[in-house]
Amino acid sequence: MGGVSSHSWSAVHEFLCNSQRDSVPVGDQPTDIEARVRTMILSYIKHKTCIILAVSPANADLANSDALQMARIADPDGSRTIGVISKLDIMDRGTDARSLLLGNVIPLRLGYVGVVNRSQEDISRNRSIRDALTNEENFFRSRPVYHNLSDRCGVPQLAKKLNTILVQHIKAVLPDLKSRISNQMIFLQKELTSYGELTDSKSGQAALLLGIITKYSSDYQSIVEGNYEEMSTTELSGGARIHYIFQEIFVRGLEEVDPCDVLTDEDIRTAIQNATGPKNVLFVPEVQFKTVPFEVLVRRQIARLLEPSLQCARYIYDELVKISQRCESYELQRFPLLRRRIDEVVANFLRDGLAPAETMIGHLIEMEMDYINTSHPAFLGGSKAVEVALQQQRSSMVLTSNTIKAKDMHDCKETRAERLLILEKPTKNKKPHNLQREKPVLSGSSGPVGSWGIPSIFGTIEKSSSDGDKEHILNRGHSEPIQGSVESSYACIQLREPPLVLRVNDVQTEHESVEISVTRLLLNSYYDIARKNIQDSVPKAIMHFLVNHSRRELQSVFIRKLYRENMFEEMLQEKEEIAAKRKRCKEILRVLQQAAWVPTKPLHSDKTPNQVQITKLTLHIEIVRNVKSPMCIHNDRTFYEQNL
Repeated sequence: MGGVSSHSWSAVHEFLCNSQRDSVPVGDQPTDIEARVRTMILSYIKHKTCIILAVSPANADLANSDALQMARIADPDGSRTIGVISKLDIMDRGTDARSLLLGNVIPLRLGYVGVVNRSQEDISRNRSIRDALTNEENFFRSRPVYHNLSDRCGVPQLAKKLNTILVQHIKAVLPDLKSRISNQMIFLQKELTSYGELTDSKSGQAALLLGIITKYSSDYQSIVEGNYEEMSTTELSGGARIHYIFQEIFVRGLEEVDPCDVLTDEDIRTAIQNATGPKNVLFVPEVQFKTVPFEVLVRRQIARLLEPSLQCARYIYDELVKISQRCESYELQRFPLLRRRIDEVVANFLRDGLAPAETMIGHLIEMEMDYINTSHPAFLGGSKAVEVALQQQRSSMVLTSNTIKAKDMHDCKETRAERLLILEKPTKNKKPHNLQREKPVLSGSSGPVGSWGIPSIFGTIEKSSSDGDKEHILNRGHSEPIQGSVESSYACIQLREPPLVLRVNDVQTEHESVEISVTRLLLNSYYDIARKNIQDSVPKAIMHFLVNHSRRELQSVFIRKLYRENMFEEMLQEKEEIAAKRKRCKEILRVLQQAAWVPTKPLHSDKTPNQVQITKLTLHIEIVRNVKSPMCIHNDRTFYEQNL
């Protein structure tokens, strides 16, 4: 490409930067050809293991050399740059390149070498390289100005200098290269081991499948027990999350529940009155509160513990599913069908363990509800509850009495003030107190008057006839109808029908207040006993039926469901990409093993190494450089084999 030239095998490490680069697009070249060429050159020469050959023509100003400018960008201190001065044979007469070769114009640490290449006429005539070298030697012999610079003139001197610099460069970077190769080999060996090997024999497939399910079961058990090697240090995981659910979510959640938060005073009064039946029994706490109303109310509160207990079991089930997902090793990912079958087996197995755990939790709640043990040592008891309730009532009554007294005194003061205002008013129209009260005058339509001056509501009937009628009515049988004037004198009494829904009276007596207080105390006392039993029993049931059962029986279930000879070939079908990765990994590992070869005889910079040694050492560097590009290694594999 234009003014850039390179050698095939040493292009990565000995790059020729020619100052005559393409600046103007020619033909079908892109418009940014100059930028592309510059980017390509810098991508090679920026590496520390690359030796730069900056080629500049002798008939041009060296200060404007593009090759030297790019070399300075990639190699500021000049430790990897060799200057090459070409076209010495076409310089103007009377001029020479002595000052350039001596580094007087632009100094380089590795110096300059002058060369005379074939001309276009020599190329057209197919002049051989041997003849061109002879012609170059004759040119330098015929120029006395270059006689004392024989070590800096000619292609053979350039080759010798390059070999010497290359050997020194290899010796400087070889220890680091060996370390990098060893690390790469260890890493690739682990990766290749993770891909595993396929086998067509039934015994080999059986061993592979058994190893996978055994490792899966072992990892599952280790995560639950907290012995997993890849334990997280940033968050809780595995069995620690299960313990957190039991203690921080389930236990604390039940402790925060108030058993009487959903019970109003009306609910408690209704339950007590329903328990008395048709009689209004006296308040006997030892009899009444240890029977129907207390047991009904406390059973309802115990039943509320069922839902959070079942929810706790579902939380643990979800955590076990997450743990099973963490057990999927890279080796298991090779076989998608086997992975899917394992997921199905684990999901069904955990669901089968969840069902008896939930059943056991239901039994635990029913056991607490079926027998209300009021003889429990921690239970408060009726006598103690009544004593506490009465004490609370007395305290409340004292506080209420003080409040009422203060209010009565205030009302009394207001009444006295009102009376004084009334006495001060004039009494002009007021009658004397000693006047005799006038008797009421009876009219014909007003009816008889009673002893208190209230008219009768039954009309004008004589007393004697009325008494006689009353006796007559009472002496008649129930079947005889009442007729005549009696029907108009007495109205029928109609009772109101009872409502469909009856509720207790709004007014609460002191007796009922004590009953409510005692009931609340007994409910709180017994609920605490039942709650502690559930807090202890439910985690045990979940651990037994779900967690420990899955930990102990998982491998047995795998063997029973998956370890079948007729299923080996189907489940051990590998992904195509895994096979491709294994093949590529093997090729890179083989190349690295070849690159790990080190010459048995030491190379000395004062002796010219042969081409085989240079090629091997250069390939040593090139393989390490390309180890991150497997495609490059794959494409040049034949060349490596031929040179090594």
